[in-house]
Amino acid sequence: MLKTRIITATVLLAVLLVVLFLLPPVVWRGTCALICALAAWEWGGLAGWGSKGRVAYGCVLGALCAMFVFLNVDEFKWLVSYLDLSVDEFKWLAADMVFVYLPVGAFWLLLVPFWLWRKWPLRDWSAVLTGIFVLLPPVSILMFLSPEIVLGSCAIVWVADIAAYFSGRFFGGKKLAPNISPGKTWAGAIGAVIGVLVYCNVVLFGLLKTPFPSEFGLIFLSQAGFIGLAVVSIVGDLFESLLKRQAGVKDSSYLLPGHGGILDRIDSLTSTMPCCLLLFFAVILIS
Repeated sequence: MLKTRIITATVLLAVLLVVLFLLPPVVWRGTCALICALAAWEWGGLAGWGSKGRVAYGCVLGALCAMFVFLNVDEFKWLVSYLDLSVDEFKWLAADMVFVYLPVGAFWLLLVPFWLWRKWPLRDWSAVLTGIFVLLPPVSILMFLSPEIVLGSCAIVWVADIAAYFSGRFFGGKKLAPNISPGKTWAGAIGAVIGVLVYCNVVLFGLLKTPFPSEFGLIFLSQAGFIGLAVVSIVGDLFESLLKRQAGVKDSSYLLPGHGGILDRIDSLTSTMPCCLLLFFAVILIS
C-alpha cells in the first residue's frame, strides 16, 4: 500500500508541475474544471445519491467551472500580480473580493466546526448547496493564480499533513476527534500548526524577502492568520472524514490508487484556499 501511495503521489506531483509550468494556462484551468467535476461526482456518493444524480451533479459543477476555462487571464490580473495596480485600486479590489469570499470563510470558520460537533448528515438540498460552497470557491481561486502561488498554497496543506503525521506518530497522546477520525491526535494538530507557522514565515519573510510588518496589528494578524490556516486545513480534513464515516465508506472513491478519491486529496485544500485568500486581502486592506 505504501509503495502504491508513493507512486501515485509522485505521478500526481509530476503531472501538476507539467500542467502548471510547461503547458498553456487554459490547460490548467481545464484541469481544475475536471477535478471539480470528479470531486462533485464523489460528493454525490457521500450524500447517498444514485449514479444518475452523481453524474448530473458532477456535470453541472464541472460545467460551471468550464465557463471560466477560455476567459482571458489578463482580466484577472489582480489575482496573478498586483504590481501594475495603484495602492488605492488594489485596495478596492481587495475589498470587493473579501465581500465575495467572506461567506465562504464564515462557512469554514463558524458553521463547519458546529457541523462537526452536531454531526449533521448530508440531506437533499443541503447536500447540493454545501457541495457548491465546498468545491466551487477553491477551484475558482486556483484557476487564475500564478503557478508559483498555486504551488505555494498547496504546500501549506502538504506541510500541515506531513507535520501532523510525524508529530502524531512521535508523541501520540489524546485523540483529536475519535468519533470522526480516530487516527488524529492533539499532538498531530499542534505539529501541523507549528509546521505551517514556520513554513509561511520562511516563505514570506525569508525566501520572498518580504519586509516584516512593522505595526503590531499587522504582525498579530499575519501570525494569527498562519495559525488559522493550519487549523482550517484540519477542519477541512475532519469535515470530509465525518461525511465518509456517515456514508460508511473508507475513501470518497478509488480513482487514485493508494489515496482513495479526489476529495481525499483536496479535502484540506477546499477549506484552506478561500481562507488563505481572505487573509491575504485582509492584510492588504489594513496595511
